[in-house]
Amino acid sequence: MTRFTFRLPDIGEGIAEAEIVAWHRRIGETIAENEPLADMMTDKATVELESPVTGRIVEVAGEPGDRIAIGAALAVIEVEGEGESAGAAEARAEPGPAPPPPPPPPAASVREEQAPAAPEPSRPAEARVLASPAVRARARALGVDLALVRHAGEHIRHADLDAFLRYSGDKGYHAPGASRAWRDETVKVLGLRRRIAENMAAAKRHIPHFTYVEETDVTALEALRGELNAARGARPKLTLLPFLIVALCRTLADFPMLNAHYDDEANVVTRHGHVHIGIATQTDAGLMVPVLRDAQDHNLWQLAGEIARLAAAGRGGTASREELSGSTFTLSSLGALGGITSTPVINRPEVAILAPNRIVERPVFAGEQVKKALMMNLSISCDHRVVDGWDAASFVQALRRLIEAPALLFAD
Repeated sequence: MTRFTFRLPDIGEGIAEAEIVAWHRRIGETIAENEPLADMMTDKATVELESPVTGRIVEVAGEPGDRIAIGAALAVIEVEGEGESAGAAEARAEPGPAPPPPPPPPAASVREEQAPAAPEPSRPAEARVLASPAVRARARALGVDLALVRHAGEHIRHADLDAFLRYSGDKGYHAPGASRAWRDETVKVLGLRRRIAENMAAAKRHIPHFTYVEETDVTALEALRGELNAARGARPKLTLLPFLIVALCRTLADFPMLNAHYDDEANVVTRHGHVHIGIATQTDAGLMVPVLRDAQDHNLWQLAGEIARLAAAGRGGTASREELSGSTFTLSSLGALGGITSTPVINRPEVAILAPNRIVERPVFAGEQVKKALMMNLSISCDHRVVDGWDAASFVQALRRLIEAPALLFAD
């Protein structure tokens, strides 16, 4: 038997280290060549690494959340045979100390193992169960099979039923007055969740945020969107986002200080001539921001197609490194969950982020008349080191004019 050291390969240009997100195999388990070994994360992209050999895992570099340098040993695999290829020989590890013991199970699992098991039935289910009519009625109301209730005496008493209920709470039985609290759970912050936490903390620590909110009437815009969708044919369905992006691109051309990056170490502001829109997307792993590049050169239908493609790539974990970096302005939308207003956190080193809120139908004044309208708030957060309040308000008012008169979106 020989040992093969699998070293962390270069899985991203310019990456010095990667974080262990999950192991697919543990110490002592066997793995076949090309079977998944571990998930590693760099920036916001998660990469599944496969084993280059078949064998038994005898060492691993760490636990989920640990960071490993490129080229460092990720795992040591014991393989059969005495001969190896040249490449394998170069990667062979010297025999080291005894393999560390397998990591302890998650805290939640430990608690579950230590919790008292549900009592075993004291007799076969088909045996006759002795209990008073009151106990039987109570058990029926709770949906409890009395044959499963353990008891010391000849008859099942209320105290016996209470004991069963206490140790069978996970089955939905609750004794009167019993606590309905659930178990504490310890969750390690790692992978994408940890990267989000670090980025958000850095943004709030370094950027003096201010938020400006304005309401806008989207009645005409929603009517136009409905008409275009009714005649879309095979083209993708239009949501509100493509219209907002068109309006943003037109408005940012007149407010370049918002389509910018601020290097606070060099004290340099870069005002970009291209609009690369970051679209905040919720995934099972956490918040991701795929980037729609050169949004200013796309029409509504192209924008709709790109938004759908990027959202699917983000949620499926297939977005490339390039698709998750380089945005110049971020759009954060919660759709129907958008709330009345929000205070979005800037995607550093950008200087502004816009959050459209939920559309609500309500009465508004039109001169002396009251009419029904679809209203939506626009919440923008800006970096006060670069953007003044007047600039932010003027930008949103210009954006609002385009949204409320959507024909202007298509006027040159």
